[in-house]
Amino acid sequence: MDNRQAFKPLNWTGVFLVWISACLYLTGCSPVNLSTPAPTPSPLPSSTPPVPTPTLVKPTPTPEGCLEQRGQVHRVAFDSEALPQFMIYLPACYDADPDTLYPVLYLLHGQGFEDDQWIRLGVAVAADDMMWRNEIPPYLIVMPFDKASWRSVEDDYFGEALVAELIPFVDEHYRTLARRDYRAIGGLSRGAGWAIRYGLTRWELFSAFGGHSAAIFYKDNGKLDDWLAEIPAVYMPEIYLDIGDQDKEHGSAFLFTELLVEEGVSHEWRLFSGNHDESYWSAHVDDYLRWYGGVFR
Repeated sequence: MDNRQAFKPLNWTGVFLVWISACLYLTGCSPVNLSTPAPTPSPLPSSTPPVPTPTLVKPTPTPEGCLEQRGQVHRVAFDSEALPQFMIYLPACYDADPDTLYPVLYLLHGQGFEDDQWIRLGVAVAADDMMWRNEIPPYLIVMPFDKASWRSVEDDYFGEALVAELIPFVDEHYRTLARRDYRAIGGLSRGAGWAIRYGLTRWELFSAFGGHSAAIFYKDNGKLDDWLAEIPAVYMPEIYLDIGDQDKEHGSAFLFTELLVEEGVSHEWRLFSGNHDESYWSAHVDDYLRWYGGVFR
């Protein structure tokens, strides 16, 4: 007799019903949701908010980043018989940074003109543009009035007032680097004659001088070599000379540059096309300012 029992297939429907009943009875068992829940849409705003417009705020000028592009020009009354007034150019941001000190260029006008000649020639506009583009460092430009430019230069009236009165006044009332290395003098025509005289005889005051269409004073021509010999080599000023090829004063300018070559004195010499007039000087204002700026760097 076979003791093996016959295998009966399970009733799966019954098993499933028993499992469901057990899960419902046990509180710890919960139905498994095998489907992915549908996302709940976010409510739309009642109206579309406007796109914000950026506000353009002009930065406040500071000593580290002043935004001024133009300097100031003032005419100043001066208590001197020979030099009753002067004009001064202050570079952009002069007022914004009270701690900054500046080099000074003294520019002298020609015979029969006044202290505004260099302004009319465009020196302030050119300085503004070149300083803004960082072609030259900022510096002050002082333009004194030679009241009696028709007088003989032998009594030295104007030069003495410039050296003994004006320079100390400017150093006291303006923020200057009051040292030789940061002071230069230049001039056109008769003013160039003064600049050459004082650039050589007062070399302890000026580190550079420029003679633009120089009308060197007649009696100074015979003194130039002696003046040069008296300057210690280490203190020889930097020198710039230029003149137009049609200028009637070119003779003395040529003699001076030849003397400098003979004496081995380094200098910059420029012979441009032009005459002895304001159109010539105006055309070369940028050249002059660039050279003086190089001295001050």
